[in-house]
Amino acid sequence: MTILVTGATGNVGRNVVEMLLAEGASVRATTRNPETAGLPEGVDVRAADLAKPDTLAAALSTVDKVYLFPEPDAVGEFVKLAEEAGVRRVVVLSSLSAKETDAEDDVIGRRHVLVERAVEASTMDWTFVRPGSFSANTLQWAHSIRAEGVVRAPYGDAQIAPVHEKDIAAVAVRALLDDGHAGKAYELTGSETMTQRRQVELIGEAIGRQVRFEELTPEQSREQMARWAPVGVIDSLLGYLADAVGKPAEVHDVSEKITGRPARTFAEWAADHVRDFV
Repeated sequence: MTILVTGATGNVGRNVVEMLLAEGASVRATTRNPETAGLPEGVDVRAADLAKPDTLAAALSTVDKVYLFPEPDAVGEFVKLAEEAGVRRVVVLSSLSAKETDAEDDVIGRRHVLVERAVEASTMDWTFVRPGSFSANTLQWAHSIRAEGVVRAPYGDAQIAPVHEKDIAAVAVRALLDDGHAGKAYELTGSETMTQRRQVELIGEAIGRQVRFEELTPEQSREQMARWAPVGVIDSLLGYLADAVGKPAEVHDVSEKITGRPARTFAEWAADHVRDFV
């Protein structure tokens, strides 16, 4: 049977597609723009949008399992269509923020909670993959590193345990292919806690160039982020970083338990992404 990967051109989704193909799975992938998707040969690429349920029925036909990108706006309609199509298993890309007791009061946590609840209430087997901060979030620094050798950000001493997108994808693939993961919520982090300043240092080491960290005030950051993010998201991100200053992040070994491979380090991630920063 076919496995459907939604959000297939994202940082995690693209790796899910490649890993499933390597396991010999039949893969169908959805994207809003198939002509520019750049997905590997052998993938059945379909045009679809999780926010537009009328585009999903054909993509779900003959599908047995789904990797679900967290789009809350029409998740109820997705669940109904998936059940009608005979989908048996759904693996959801969620977030550590969904486990917080006040998740519904947080704009980022709420979107993941809404998706989790809709899938949990379905007749399908489900697994939630809940990563913490993505290592790939640092790609937002790529332009200033290339242009000036500098990163400007708030709360340089905020500690996180950044997780490689390949580790997230690897856990999702095991949950899609193997039995024993139904009803589980897997909390994923990288292998070590570190400050944002240390992330910048490791990117510099990977590209062979010194990169300077320049601390922004919360007010400066808010003004900068207002160009691309709504107020609720800005509040959530700045609050998360403020709370993480001087406080070691939780580190989980779930990735190793599920895949048999230790979580990749941030230094490994930086080495994998040298081209993005030079």
